[in-house]
Amino acid sequence: MTKVAWNTKELTVGELAERSGVAVSALHFYETKGLIKSRRTAGNQRRYTRDSLRRIAFIRLAQRIGIPLKTIKDALAELPDERTPNRDDWARLSAAWRGELDDRIEQLQRLRDDLTDCIGCGCLSLDRCPVANPHDRLGDEGPGARRIDTRLCPPPQSCAPSTGCAPFTETPLPTAS
Repeated sequence: MTKVAWNTKELTVGELAERSGVAVSALHFYETKGLIKSRRTAGNQRRYTRDSLRRIAFIRLAQRIGIPLKTIKDALAELPDERTPNRDDWARLSAAWRGELDDRIEQLQRLRDDLTDCIGCGCLSLDRCPVANPHDRLGDEGPGARRIDTRLCPPPQSCAPSTGCAPFTETPLPTAS
């Protein structure tokens, strides 16, 4: 890997690709989508400011956790164009995303911890489903993974017991008398 000098103000597309670990074609794609920008030299070559490295790292991390490019673009549009974003600029962006990121973390934790149990999808195929979701009572609330999807079921501390989205509790099966 060719190391770009620390005091280099602008990077070629090749240098940016190598330092960011992103293919040149992806950089061109990001540019066409308005996520990053370049200036053209007299020879029509692209030049990127060094802060493009942070933007690309942000884009890649956000994509990795499933944030759509439109949402990423909207967030990046809040950063200043006329200067390199500073710590306060990134802090504002971070604060704006905190709720969404907290929700994604909660959802990923639920998926990790509860996927082997009844998730309230209505399949009733796991041995715990008839206990956790007798007669598919969660299906009355609508489609989807009722116990895991945080858009359907907020975190447990805000769930009302009657919603069915409380943490896993066994519901006794009716006994035949």
